[in-house]
Amino acid sequence: MITVVYFAWLRERIGTGREQIETQAETVAQLVAELSSIDSYHAAAFADLRAVRVAVDQVLTDFDAPLAAAKEVAFFPPMTGG
Repeated sequence: MITVVYFAWLRERIGTGREQIETQAETVAQLVAELSSIDSYHAAAFADLRAVRVAVDQVLTDFDAPLAAAKEVAFFPPMTGG
């Protein structure tokens, strides 16, 4: 079981800020594919991965990152300064 956390417009599109997922995904990319297949809201949120950043157990990473012992994956839009 893994906790998936959504921030900003991802949370708005999916309709929740957090969910528990039972997954066999080995990488973040595989997890995204599974999430996208849940419903049209998830699919819309992950339609353009150039606009999505990811952290595994609160460490920024990329979509090829392994999920081996991960407890949490967070998705959020790119951060801007200012």
